[in-house]
This record gives sequence, C-alpha cells and structure tokens, in this order.
Amino acid sequence: MSSREEPRQSEDSDLSGSHERERTPSWEPRKLCAALESASSRASLHERQIKELESKLAIDLSNSRAIENLLHDVFTGIRHTSERAEFASTNTVPHIENSLEEDLAILAELEEQLPEVGSQIRDIRKVYDRGREKARDLMASLEWLNTPISQRLRAIIFTPHAPVSKKWKIAVRTLFALVFCACMWIAWITLRGAVRAHRQRLVWGERLMS
Repeated sequence: MSSREEPRQSEDSDLSGSHERERTPSWEPRKLCAALESASSRASLHERQIKELESKLAIDLSNSRAIENLLHDVFTGIRHTSERAEFASTNTVPHIENSLEEDLAILAELEEQLPEVGSQIRDIRKVYDRGREKARDLMASLEWLNTPISQRLRAIIFTPHAPVSKKWKIAVRTLFALVFCACMWIAWITLRGAVRAHRQRLVWGERLMS
C-alpha cells in the first residue's frame, strides 16, 4: 500500500506544479518598458517634489532662524527694559519723590514769605521812585545853575516852568515890575524933559532971531 501511494503523490505534485506554471503570467517586453517608464517618471516626479520640499524647508528654516533671532533681540530688549524699570523703581523714583517733597516744602516756605517779599518789593519800588525823582530834580537844578543869570531871570519872569519856589517867583516878578515901572517913569520924565527943552529951544531961537 505504501509503495502504490508514493507514485500517486509524485504524479499529483507534478500536476500541481504544471498548473501553477500555467497560472503565473508571462510578462511581455512592451509592458515591461511601459512599466519602467512610468516608474521612472514617478521617480523623477517624486524627486522634483522632494527638491521643492527641500527648498521650502530651507526657506522656512532660514525664516524660522530670522524669527528666532528677532525674538531673541526682542526678549533681550524687554529684559533690559525691565531691568532699567526695576532700577528706576528702586533707585530713581525714591530720589525723585524726596526731591519733590523738598521742593514742595520750599514752595510752602516761599508761599509764606511771599507777602513779606511783596511788601519789601513795594518799599524798594517807592525808594527807587523817590531816588529817581531826586536825581531828576538834581539834574534840573544843575542845569538851572549852569544857565546864565539873564536866562534864569527871563525864565522866572516870563515862564511858569522855572525850577524855583513861588516866593522867589513872586519876589523876582515884583522886583521886575518895580524896575520896569521905574524905567518907564524915568523914560517918561526924560521924554517930557526933552520935549520941554525942545520947546524952550525953539522959543529961545525965535527970541534970538528977533
């Protein structure tokens, strides 16, 4: 039984091998070339896509580096600013507050002293005005003393702006009036005597002629 079954198994294996060989497709050369061309085109397409992806990745990488540098600079500036702000808040602000308090205290003192200072300024202005008036009077008196006597008498008699007192004006004008009256009286007497002498001369001349 065993010897009969062995040739049958060998025959069955040969038949199955022949059937498997008939089932496997046989590739033709044209289909193989077309498959190779499509594979190569796909490979080139993938290669181009990979290169484009690499270029995009390089650009994105450079942009990311630039952004990273920019963020680093920004963070550095923020850190420096925060340090400065902290230093100002710990050192500068108290100093400013102290100086402001001192200035406010000085302003309060000045506000208290302001009325007294204002009164002193008014007194100084009054003294200055008085000194200026005195200096003006002294200049006028010096100019008056430097003028000739005739001009002084003329100014006292004929003008109301002479820098002398009213008593002097009255006295000089009264004296001028008296002198003027005396001169007019003397002139009148002289003229009257001349007229009389002229008449007498005419009378004596007629007598002598006769």
